[in-house]
Amino acid sequence: MTAMTRTWGRMTLAGKVLFTVVPILLVLTLGLIVLVVVAGKPIVDFLAANLWLVRFVVAATAVLLVSVPFAFLIMYMEMKIIALMNLRIGPDRVGPYGSLLSVVHGLKVLMKEDFSPTGADRLVFTLAPIAVFMATIMGMLVLPFAPGLFGADMEIGLLYFFGVTGLSVVGLLMAGWSSFNKYSLLGGLRSAAQVISYEIPLTLSVVGLLLLAGTMSLNTIVLNQAGWFTDWYVFQQPLGALIFFIAATAEANRTPFDLTEADSEIVAGFATEYSGMRFGFFFFAEYVNVFVVSGLIVTLFFGGWNAPFAWPEAWAVHLTIDPGSLGIGLLFALLIVPPVLILALAAPFFLLRSSMPWWQALIIGFVLFNLLIGAAVTGLAYVSWPWVAGLAWFLMKSYAFVFLFVWMRGTLPRVRIDQLMGFAWKWLLPAALLNLFVTAAALVVVHPK
Repeated sequence: MTAMTRTWGRMTLAGKVLFTVVPILLVLTLGLIVLVVVAGKPIVDFLAANLWLVRFVVAATAVLLVSVPFAFLIMYMEMKIIALMNLRIGPDRVGPYGSLLSVVHGLKVLMKEDFSPTGADRLVFTLAPIAVFMATIMGMLVLPFAPGLFGADMEIGLLYFFGVTGLSVVGLLMAGWSSFNKYSLLGGLRSAAQVISYEIPLTLSVVGLLLLAGTMSLNTIVLNQAGWFTDWYVFQQPLGALIFFIAATAEANRTPFDLTEADSEIVAGFATEYSGMRFGFFFFAEYVNVFVVSGLIVTLFFGGWNAPFAWPEAWAVHLTIDPGSLGIGLLFALLIVPPVLILALAAPFFLLRSSMPWWQALIIGFVLFNLLIGAAVTGLAYVSWPWVAGLAWFLMKSYAFVFLFVWMRGTLPRVRIDQLMGFAWKWLLPAALLNLFVTAAALVVVHPK
């Protein structure tokens, strides 16, 4: 035992990792092989008979995975855009233009000590960030990203969205109550009052849209807005879109309605006692929620994945080329064309700048070659596959609203709690009811039955 301990102590970090990981991988691989040989056919038969379950697991996994880059990109946008608005440089060290700093922040939060305060209800204290995070992720499940690219297409998709995302207030209340801290309790109570108050105008603002669309399926609502941008519901429901945007900002606890974590009044509200991974869940859920809210605004009022212009079918490209039919010529093309193009792109840099070494010119040519190939493949995919074009437009529109949320955080001051509540009940609620009555009256006049 002593000899093994001495041997382990003399090994490098790479040796320890290799000595630990390789046996585990071998055991897992052998176990997987045995499982496939013994129970492969029953598993395949079960999955074939329950494709709905397979699709749900794949969709849920995909939603969880895509939430990570979405959140990291929004964190970077917030740091960089607000820095530029303040005439600062912002992140510029980790990664190109500091683009990997948000990843470092995420890893740093995970490495912090996960501390539970004395007197806290440990179980509720731990479950609160999970409840908030899962409420946000479950809302993303019904967002239609592109034609055929969505987690679930429910006939009551919008009702489901409001139902599950409204559960986030339960998590905030759990965090505020279980922390055994007066500031956390105040933040939790504020979150309950704020979310419940703004949930009413938020829901009423889309009832007029539902009267026009005749469905609560988000996928069908997007299909109804196909064509030119004049078909988008924002032009038929301008007041409803404005009310929805303001109420959604309050629902997402974003500036100027971030009263639940007002650092100048109640330290950090519900998150005062949180640290480490549990605080990271709150932090992460907030940024994912910004994207989810932006995506819902785009889906309901700005055409979803639809382009702002009618896409002529004649522009679509249908690929019928079979690379295998080229035979040996395909091999020669792959061996000759890329080096020739790289040399052609590198030649101007080498000839026009005599001080540049040849290998630097080749690196520049290689980078430009990959950029050109990437642009060509992206353009071909855009005109060939509808889901690529739809995803591109959906993400561009959604991140335009993300930019607007970041812009608001960098410019607007936080309102008082009495102003927040008064605005919801005295202004937004009557305006939402007015929008509903006007829309219903217009439908009766235009389409009498």
